[in-house]
Amino acid sequence: MTQVNDEKIYDITIIGGGPVGLFASFYAGIRDASTKIIDSLPQLGGQLAELYPEKYIYDVAGFPKIRALDLIHQLTEQMMQYNPQVCLNEKVVSVVKREEDHVFELTTDRGHVHQSRAVLVTAGIGAFTPKSLPVANVEQYEGKGIHYYIDDLSKFADTNALVVGGGDSAVDFALMLRRVCKSVTLIHRRDQFRAHEENVKTLLASDVHVKTFYELKAVHGDDGRLKQATIFDNRTKEEETIDVDVVLGTLGFSASLGPILEWGLDIEDNAIVVDSRMGTNVPGIFAAGDIVTYPGKIKLIATGFGEAPTAINNAKIYLDPTSKLHPGHSSSRKS
Repeated sequence: MTQVNDEKIYDITIIGGGPVGLFASFYAGIRDASTKIIDSLPQLGGQLAELYPEKYIYDVAGFPKIRALDLIHQLTEQMMQYNPQVCLNEKVVSVVKREEDHVFELTTDRGHVHQSRAVLVTAGIGAFTPKSLPVANVEQYEGKGIHYYIDDLSKFADTNALVVGGGDSAVDFALMLRRVCKSVTLIHRRDQFRAHEENVKTLLASDVHVKTFYELKAVHGDDGRLKQATIFDNRTKEEETIDVDVVLGTLGFSASLGPILEWGLDIEDNAIVVDSRMGTNVPGIFAAGDIVTYPGKIKLIATGFGEAPTAINNAKIYLDPTSKLHPGHSSSRKS
């Protein structure tokens, strides 16, 4: 049998410490389930903490808007009421159910083995890396003017910024940067945006210079620092060189499920297939958030917040078939 590092067998182990995992841990506490969270990042919060801490979130119920890092702090405070075990800087590489007692052994890249009676996967989009800007010398300026996310808005103060992209991140970043930059230009290869309509309206009404049908052709600098960018109209091929200190690429991420592909789970379009209980094809393994797929799935934090209680309540039934699926309303709890 595998050498186990943590002798305690937890009721539910959550793989992924992003917003959905944090809320799931809180809800597991409500259901009186002992809980452990394992995450490969050095801090809780997933992509929100790693890539978008300064970004505002607009579609979380009850908040007209909330900064990503503030949301993570509040979710963490909510979760810690029930004192879950938190293991950071550990990546789960294998999940195996023991035949003799049906307990899952989760082995990490650090050689640690964790034991759990049920597993909930809330690993977001899996391992992610930003897509590089499509220019020849981009690597020369990455971190020296070319960036793919905003971790500290003050770093961009008094700069001339160029945002490349047309999705939610591009629009949000442009609106964030206009608060601190001397000038902000956004280019997008089409005239249709893949962002929330209200945010696009705000962008177009702002002082951000929006140039549709434009793409990035080249970046220029000296002494290892970015100085200019050449952009072109993809209809007329006319070029224009503008002064920039910062280019922010928001062309998306390349995502990989990595070791999850080897766990025997049904996978479709790089996502875990779940049923209406958030259960996978492996009894005892549940999943929620952006990592799952089912007919009509919408990838939003708000959706994940709904899927988390569904997964936890059904995990509770898996652990104890005599328990109730619906525990009552949290407002009826004794404080």
